[in-house]
This record gives sequence, structure tokens and C-alpha cells, in this order.
Amino acid sequence: MDLQQLFAQRIGGVRFGLTNDVYKFEKIKRAKAAARQARPQVELLDFGVGEPDQMAPAPIRAALKEAVDDPANRGYADNGIGAFKAAAARYMENFFGVRGLDPDTEINHSIGSKSALALLPLCFVNPGDTVLMTVPGYPVLGTQARYLGGEVVPVPLQAEQGFLPDLERIEAAAADRAKLFYVNYPNNPTGAAATPEFFDQLIAFAHRHNLLIVQDAAYATLIYGRERLSILGRPGGRECALELHSMSKSYNMTGWRLGFVAGHAQAVKAFAEVKDNVDSGQFKAIQWAACAGIADVQLAEAIREHYRARLDKLVAVLQRAGFAARMPGGTFYLYVPAPRCAGAHAFTTAEDASQYLIRAHSISTVPWDDVGAFLRFSATFESQGAADDDRVLAELGRRLQAAQLKF
Repeated sequence: MDLQQLFAQRIGGVRFGLTNDVYKFEKIKRAKAAARQARPQVELLDFGVGEPDQMAPAPIRAALKEAVDDPANRGYADNGIGAFKAAAARYMENFFGVRGLDPDTEINHSIGSKSALALLPLCFVNPGDTVLMTVPGYPVLGTQARYLGGEVVPVPLQAEQGFLPDLERIEAAAADRAKLFYVNYPNNPTGAAATPEFFDQLIAFAHRHNLLIVQDAAYATLIYGRERLSILGRPGGRECALELHSMSKSYNMTGWRLGFVAGHAQAVKAFAEVKDNVDSGQFKAIQWAACAGIADVQLAEAIREHYRARLDKLVAVLQRAGFAARMPGGTFYLYVPAPRCAGAHAFTTAEDASQYLIRAHSISTVPWDDVGAFLRFSATFESQGAADDDRVLAELGRRLQAAQLKF
């Protein structure tokens, strides 16, 4: 049997697994392993981690323990329990002032945002259809659209635009062809937060070109120096948008895999139709556990403050090393222009700089070269507590100074 002849073209066809291409995060993984082997006595400072460093809040964990023992929760969840949808509606009102969302028709749970992003193209994309997608960013929706034979038109996020897409520079023909426009605010990796004015412009753009906005709000509660914002709370937003919310970042529930989609009722219905043919829903006990906390602003605020304090200190450390760092509008990331060189080591790309910092100084970051050369530092680095944060950051500062970076 020649299995190689059977692979789908979407994943490489007969060339699947035979090329030497290495994904960015695999390169980082290999570089970290090499650094640990070369300097086993040196602590690797990992500022590339993209998931929370703490456990979910105690009330949510306690509710899970109780729900696990309830025999009523042993079966399939299908498209979700009513209690979680109701809790999601309360969350939208308590955090963002979005009132009146119908839990039965305008909300549906998902097995995390990644699953939702993978399923949405199945609802809308036919071969030859177009999707608009901001870059740099999370690639899942675009990957799935390509799998279905769709065209993905990248919309660059430039620093001079505050890492918001310049809607006026999108070709009208591409916008008219597009069915979906994927955006993500607060934004990974740039840390930019949307403004009410931008969402209003985006809503007008969607109505003008008859497309659906897919707003990935995974970091919606991690916001700094401004009010929390939902596109569904802006005039006309509920008529042209789906917003994806996640328990992963807001409540440190990354591995729990729970989120929800909210917005246009027909789009939610289409999502539920496809989802019902793909999965059997997230474990009911996890949904019940989320009900114990997701509408609680104080729980989320404690998590937000944890990252705000870390980011504030991280900004200061990076600035002293020469980086053009400043507090982000949201997320737990700092997105900074990459250095041009370190001593005699010149860098052509952000990936060059990232690999050097890992291999020479045991500092792990994530490089982005899609629109300029940038490094992403995350405030989710590991430590033994608030006091130990200062030790880790001080060590980061010493190593960056020793690297003699130039910008």
C-alpha cells in the first residue's frame, strides 16, 4: 500500500511529511531543547508561552468537582446546556453592557475558540469564495477556509495604524467577493485593542459589502486603560457579526476547552447545525463549572490585574534594554520591534533574533515577520509567585543587557 498517494492536497498531497519545512513554533521548541542541553545549569526564561500561568478560580474548580459526581452530567452535551448559555448572556451584559441576547437563538457553546474558528468556514465557504483576515494573527479560520478551496486575502496590521486594519486600503472588489472578515481584538500578537470608532467603521464596512464579521474576543476581559468593548454592543453589530468568547484567557481555563459564539441569530443557527455534525459538545460538568464564575466581574478582574502588574514591570525591563515597549491595550502580550543585531550578530528577520536569544541567552520569545520584524513577549512566564516575578524579570534584564542589542 502506498499511503503517500492518498493524502489530500490541502495538507501537501504526495509531499506530505517529506519536506524540510519546519513550523515556527517547532523551531522554537528545538532551539529551547538545544539551549537546555548546552547549558543545563541555566534557567530558561520562557516569555513565549501563550497560555495562562495560573489555575482557574477556586469557585469554578469547586463547581467542577461537584458536577463531575452528578450522574445527570454523564451524557452528551450536544449543542450545550441551557444554564451555560444563560450564564454567557449574563457575562455579555455584566462585562460589556450587551443586553437582551437570547440564550436560545443568539448564543451557542463551543469546545474553545479554536474549534469555533475551524467550524465557521464550513458554514459559509464554498470553493472559490473569499475570506478577509488580519495578519499577523491566529491562522485557524484562514487555514480551514483554504482547506475548503477558499481564497484568503490578508489584511495587514501596521504599527502606524495602531494595529487596526486600514479598511480604506482593502480593494473594493475583494471586499465585495468576501463572505467573512476575521478580526481579533484585543489582538494576538500585537496587544492592540479596538475602539468604538473602529468597530463602528467595521460594521459599516460589513453592511456595505454584505459580509459577516467574525470577531475573536478571546482576550476581551484582559484590557488596560480603557473600557471593555464588544462589537455586539455597537449599533448594527448584532446584525452583521459573530463574536467568539473564550474561558481560556479570561478565567485561566485553557485546557478545559470551553467558549461560545454570540451574535446574528441565523449565523449562530448555522454554526449549531455544523457543530452538531462534528462534535457532541463539551462535558456538561465543565459547562456547569463555568456557570459558577463567568459572569463574576471580580473573578476576571483579579486575573486581569495579575497580568497588568506583570506587563507593567516587563515594559520597564524591555525599555531599559532598548526595546520600544509600552503597555498594550489588551491581552497578556508585548509586541515590540525586533533588534537589528546583538554585538557582532546581525539579524535579517525577527526569527533570527528570536533564535539567537534562545540559543545564546536562554530567553524564549515568539517572532513575527508577517508585517515587519517583531518579537512577542508574554506575561505568562513561569515563576513561584509575585515576589519571584521580580527575580525572573531582573534576570531577564541582566541577560538582555549582556546581549548588547541594537535597534
